[in-house]
Amino acid sequence: MGTQGKIRAMPALRNYGVFISHAWHRDEHYWRVVQWLDEAPNFAWTNLSVPEHDPVSNEALDKELRDEMRPADVFVILAGMYAARSTVIAFELKWARILGKPIVAVRPHGNVRLPADVQRQAKAIVGWTSASIIQAIRDHALTA
Repeated sequence: MGTQGKIRAMPALRNYGVFISHAWHRDEHYWRVVQWLDEAPNFAWTNLSVPEHDPVSNEALDKELRDEMRPADVFVILAGMYAARSTVIAFELKWARILGKPIVAVRPHGNVRLPADVQRQAKAIVGWTSASIIQAIRDHALTA
């Protein structure tokens, strides 16, 4: 009697809902992180971010941001020092805290310092590598 290998079904990848907070004038950082997440093997994600905006009003932008952040499993902030001067990023940090979203701060390439508010609120602070960002998302995202 011959032996036959068993076919095992691979478990489905978890799909992480990720909101990436960033300064729109630094969109090259945002697009680099999106590329890393898109190209990562064995990693599925949904981009819930607002990459660009042309709001009718600040209220419309605030509503759009809140609506995008609600279903997120994790909030990733590209935390250069410019984030300390951004009212949009301050709003996003506040809303992430209100919603109870875990915050992963990413230190953009070449940055040494992070805004104090980001440091206080982050569950994790990681460097500018795809592996560290993906591992932090896996480690800190809300469970499904």
